[in-house]
Amino acid sequence: MKDNQQILGTEPIGKLLIKYSVPAIIGMIVNGLYNVVDRIFIGNIPGVGPLAITGLGVTMPIMTIIMAFGMLIGIGTTTNISIKLGQGKKEEAEKLIGNAITLALIVGLLISVFGLIFENQILNMFGASEGSLPYAKAYINIILLGSVFNLLGFVFNNAIRGDGNPKLSATIMVVGCLTNIVLDALFIMVLKMGIQGAAIATITSQFITSIWGLSYYLRGKSNLKFRKTSLKLDKSLVASIFAIGSAPFAMQIAASCVQIICNNSLKTYGGDLAIGAMATINSVIMMVGMPIVGISQGAQPIIGFNYGAKKYDRAHKALKICATAATIGLSIGWLLVQLVPGPIVSMFNSDAELVSISVDGIRKYLSMMPLIGVSMIGSNYFQAIGKAKHAMVLSLLRQVILLVPMMLILPRILGLNGVWFAQPIADLISFVVTAVLLIKEVKSDKIETNDKVESEIISLDV
Repeated sequence: MKDNQQILGTEPIGKLLIKYSVPAIIGMIVNGLYNVVDRIFIGNIPGVGPLAITGLGVTMPIMTIIMAFGMLIGIGTTTNISIKLGQGKKEEAEKLIGNAITLALIVGLLISVFGLIFENQILNMFGASEGSLPYAKAYINIILLGSVFNLLGFVFNNAIRGDGNPKLSATIMVVGCLTNIVLDALFIMVLKMGIQGAAIATITSQFITSIWGLSYYLRGKSNLKFRKTSLKLDKSLVASIFAIGSAPFAMQIAASCVQIICNNSLKTYGGDLAIGAMATINSVIMMVGMPIVGISQGAQPIIGFNYGAKKYDRAHKALKICATAATIGLSIGWLLVQLVPGPIVSMFNSDAELVSISVDGIRKYLSMMPLIGVSMIGSNYFQAIGKAKHAMVLSLLRQVILLVPMMLILPRILGLNGVWFAQPIADLISFVVTAVLLIKEVKSDKIETNDKVESEIISLDV
């Protein structure tokens, strides 16, 4: 039977992208649903009101920070596995899995301890008010306790996909999501456990996905074998994980910083309901953006393997297909947001004032959505080929270098509209810069390929 990794360098790129990206897309949508489903259920609890959504909005930076560490370890591990396999270093690829598990356990415990000790200070800094703080605490207390399962689930989801089994990766995530939805309904609607019920449902489903992922390797059915000795941290492997995973980590940390700045600006210029509106908008962004992350993650093993094997034409083709698919998908999302925003935001809460603010905000905040695809795919492309610095710069450009100053300056001039328009301006500039760097990179690879061909021809002539 043909080795699962070797097909990355031989099968048609389109076929490989369907095989790897579709399960990854499903996995990322499911990952996003963990948060979105909670918000829908909580936003519709009878008698709770819109402040519950605001409370969840205040916790979003914490959720994003947890996801950042998941990406740091998970994506860093998977990309390194693909590169090692492309270089024929299977033993090192296997050691990466054990190191990733150890890192997830350590980081998860640190997040839980630190978060619970400094909870009040953190939530107040993130934009909580006297009215929204009780809702924020009720939810995040439980989420913090389950941080380890969150990280392990993310690590295993990525590792299993990099191991050549994307279908199982997607299946585990889908089962986890369905479990979350069922438990949300049970705990919130039947047992009347409120926000705490939503949080318990989330960490329970994450526990199930992490245990399932672990069992895949313990049963010995994986292509890459797990050994207990690989749990001991190897400095060089940890460094390689952090080097590659630093780009998505930086992007998510930056997103968390923007959320903090944004929450405080919203609180100043629009009040608690404006924070609730942004929580709704971010839920929509998550559902539209997660498939793009899935496309890029599914393409990473393909791009990483072929780049490592110096098959640049195949890596470039994967880049082109991914960028096109992302742009088309985001354009469809943009049309829906512009044409029918009301029904979309009403899923999260039917309060008339909250819906009105959300509709106005989402149209402005996502006005440049079709351009985001190239920026996201471009950053992940550089990450997949091992150019972590390029990937980090592009990630920080959109989320920090451009966005943060605009979030701080524009609201002082335009009020609430300044918050809404900061993101699309950053999206436009980031798109241009990313496109230029990608074109330059592709040309450089083509020159290297042509030089190699000419060298081989000269050798044959001699």
